[in-house]
Amino acid sequence: MKIPFSPPYIDMDVILEVTESLQSGWITTGPKVKELEQMIATMTGVSNVLCVNSWTSGAILTMKWLGLGEGDEVIVPAYTYAATALSVMHAGATPVMVDVLDDFTIDPDKLRNAITPRTKAIISVDIAGWPCDYDSINAILHAPEIKSQFTSANEVQATFGRPVLISDAAHSLGAMYQGKAAACASDITIFSLHAVKNVTTAEGGAICLNLPAPFDNEEIYKWLRLNALNGQTKDAFTKSQGGGWRYDIVSDGLKVNMPDICAAIGVAQLKKYESQLMPERKRVFEHYLSFFNMKNWAIIPAFEDADRTSSYHLFLLRIKNITETQRDTIIKKLADKDIATNVHFIPMPMLTLFKNMGYDINDYPRSYANYTCEISLPVYPQLTNEECVYLEDALEQAYNEVINDATI
Repeated sequence: MKIPFSPPYIDMDVILEVTESLQSGWITTGPKVKELEQMIATMTGVSNVLCVNSWTSGAILTMKWLGLGEGDEVIVPAYTYAATALSVMHAGATPVMVDVLDDFTIDPDKLRNAITPRTKAIISVDIAGWPCDYDSINAILHAPEIKSQFTSANEVQATFGRPVLISDAAHSLGAMYQGKAAACASDITIFSLHAVKNVTTAEGGAICLNLPAPFDNEEIYKWLRLNALNGQTKDAFTKSQGGGWRYDIVSDGLKVNMPDICAAIGVAQLKKYESQLMPERKRVFEHYLSFFNMKNWAIIPAFEDADRTSSYHLFLLRIKNITETQRDTIIKKLADKDIATNVHFIPMPMLTLFKNMGYDINDYPRSYANYTCEISLPVYPQLTNEECVYLEDALEQAYNEVINDATI
């Protein structure tokens, strides 16, 4: 039996939707992208959504709108994929890393202590689809002492009058916070629609606007859309219409628009996401829960409490009292049985780029502790109960072999 980690969900509905786009005569940004944007806006309850070609480009574009640059700081968790910090660096600002909680989300106390007058934004990360403690984060950002020390460099920043909360929701499309979509808990939420995500467009991202008054979310959407296509006043679809050739370039925009042929995949998947794909992910998640809850050596991931419900993107299993080497050996033993697992993530201070910038993993003990014993198990709709049993039994066997091997 061979179990891949995260194959995309491609059924006949996806194929037909993509085929329709191919046969339409228009495959770059056009009506399919608009349809996907509206579907995400409806699902999340935010006012406006812009689809782009990746989470990273969406974050860079967002920070371009904020006017971030040299000397500005953006606080990020140490435990996340590198793109969270790289987007800050591409915007010309400095990422400031803080440690996380036991549930892998950013530690509000560490966040509070890291804020300085140079802090322009916070990027929280919903690891594995588990929402952060947004009440605590928002309370910090709206505290009088935080607002009083905030310094603005432009009109957008001055209008906020505080650091902006950006949610890295790469994993959390479908997650809930206090009865609403988690995207409603921050100023700006950015989803990833990468190939391994709950909903995919092969490559892609979606910027969700939930900006407070007096911001006009529709006007900000128009600014982002224009600057996602070279600062051009007309998109390619509009230009292609009869007599619509004349355009202008009004800003130094990026080129990060999503094509229709990609959006078509997401449209087909979103049509059945809440009714079929999400319940199937939950089925796999609950299968793991029922097994690992019975094992005194297993730490199961957070997935639901009074305020939060996961998107069931990843099952972050942790194993008690093992070393990093033992964890790696378990993963290798599973791979030998054609079972693909993963680790989410290598904390950024352990990566060469960030080590060379002066970050030290010893400053982030919880991030390191979570990392050393974590194994990400596959979660996707196509995974059968029989395959779950095969994986669970193989993992328990690998654990027992490793624990009883004094040489590891």
